[in-house]
Amino acid sequence: MDNLSDTLKKLKITAVDRTDDSLEGCLDCLLQALAQNNMETSEKIQGSGILQLFASLLVPQSSCTAKVANIIAEIAKNEFMRIPCVDAGLISPLVQLLNSKDQEVLLQTGRALGNICYDSHEGRSAVDQAGGAQIVIDHLRSLCSKTDPANEKLLTVFCGMLMNYSNENDSLQAQLINMGVIPTLVKLLGIHCQNAALTEMCLVAFGNLAELESSKEQFASTNIAEELVKLFKKQIDHDKREMVFEVLAPLAENDAIKLQLVEAGLVECLLEIVQQKVDSDKEEDIAELKTASDLMVLLLLGDESMQKLFEGGKGNVFQRVLSWIPSNNHQLQLAGALAIANFARNDGNCIHMVDNGIVEKLMDLLDRHVEDGNVTVQHAALSALRNLAIPVINKAKMLSAGVTEAVLKFLKSEMPPVQFKLLGTLRMLIDAQAEAAEQLGKNVKLVERLVEWCEAKDHAGVMGESNRLLSALIRHSKSKDVIKTIVQSGGIKHLVTMATSEHVIMQNEALVALALIAALELGTAEKDLESAKLVQILHTLLADERSAPEIKYNSMVLICALMGSESLHKEVQDLAFLDVVSKLRSHENKSVAQQASLTEQRLAVES
Repeated sequence: MDNLSDTLKKLKITAVDRTDDSLEGCLDCLLQALAQNNMETSEKIQGSGILQLFASLLVPQSSCTAKVANIIAEIAKNEFMRIPCVDAGLISPLVQLLNSKDQEVLLQTGRALGNICYDSHEGRSAVDQAGGAQIVIDHLRSLCSKTDPANEKLLTVFCGMLMNYSNENDSLQAQLINMGVIPTLVKLLGIHCQNAALTEMCLVAFGNLAELESSKEQFASTNIAEELVKLFKKQIDHDKREMVFEVLAPLAENDAIKLQLVEAGLVECLLEIVQQKVDSDKEEDIAELKTASDLMVLLLLGDESMQKLFEGGKGNVFQRVLSWIPSNNHQLQLAGALAIANFARNDGNCIHMVDNGIVEKLMDLLDRHVEDGNVTVQHAALSALRNLAIPVINKAKMLSAGVTEAVLKFLKSEMPPVQFKLLGTLRMLIDAQAEAAEQLGKNVKLVERLVEWCEAKDHAGVMGESNRLLSALIRHSKSKDVIKTIVQSGGIKHLVTMATSEHVIMQNEALVALALIAALELGTAEKDLESAKLVQILHTLLADERSAPEIKYNSMVLICALMGSESLHKEVQDLAFLDVVSKLRSHENKSVAQQASLTEQRLAVES
């Protein structure tokens, strides 16, 4: 280290005199010291004040330039040296050197800039201001097709520099995207796929850029899908495949890229991985099985990619996914059920699947998870059943297959996601199915649980779905027994509150259910309607100019139905409904205006 102090003193003198031979000796000595103890040598260099001199040594015509850049690259490996490098004014001359024709100078300059940018806001900012990124991208473009080892090494350094420059910085990543870096990197990957280091750099760069929404369109206009699938097929090593997966996942969020990946044969690769890893208990295999099956489900979220893989229900992929559901592997059960839920996104697919026995498979799966079951599997299987129950033609088939009984086994679940899907499935099943709605509506356990969930203030979704199912039971059954069960369980107040929901569809469902209650069982429900302040709520809805036409219409129908109750009738009279209703006679909506006239007559007669 004493020797180092002498070198630094000597370097100060020779740097000013510019005697290249002795300068070169000093630089070699510094590089040697850095190789032995980088941190300590860097500290000495910083303490000697020689960094400022380096700026004057970074000149294109000197034979020592590459060595100076190399020393900067070495010292910038230390975090504490990056800001001093910026403060010493090294960035601007380094960026100028990117215009050099000398390959060694370019290599060491790329390393120096890359290391200074690593995790350093100041470094990146200085390179940005000096315009370094554009020059590097231009180099990548012009050198892209040369495959000699020295050139590939330079390309790798330049990719690494751009990565360090933009990592986790959205605005700099956006800048690179605008400069057109994506097509260039995709081309690089295609040409240099034999070079492991360069391929790895490209993948990491893709991983960074793919997180940005604005990158997806650029990626979609390249052949990235084809290149990644080609690369994926080649990888035997788990870690390498993991790297490709990390790029595939964010890219596959884009629908156009989903389709490209399907067309490039990614699904077949994923199915193969599942088959290879399904029986392994090695941690990395379990992780890879999860990644592959999750990605498979993600590809099915695109309408076109999903339909292509469904192939009218005859496709190999669809059949393989079906076989996951009865498997003993929870991850595959989950992915299988989620895949079915994704296939069940249009009526044609749903009808085909129900006709071909999918419901029984899903019910068997649910049965295996009733006691201490896997919540994610329960949730996924219920999601699939809910989607399958949407087409009218499927409802009766699913009811007679015993789906309601299978679903009701989860009534005791304390998990909101499961509760939410259970409610949605039942609501879909009873839509326009009077008999099923009556049967469920007379099920005291179910109705009491619904009333309890109507108060789940921490879970808005569960609360909303419980209210909607209560209303649906009345609307589709039109049954006095169902209304009595709901009154006895304390459900009326929730239907009245639902009439004030911020969602018009829910307000409307509540008002229609309340009108049926008033028409069929007013005497039974009278006290509850009174204590829930229904009449005041109806007055507010009619007086509020923001209320939708259908809300006004159904509120007036309900007012007329309430006149059969003495106490509610009195409340209507006390609130001067006539004033509000008569104003609605000139409403722009014909149905509202007509109902206003009828309601006005009714109120006038009854007053």
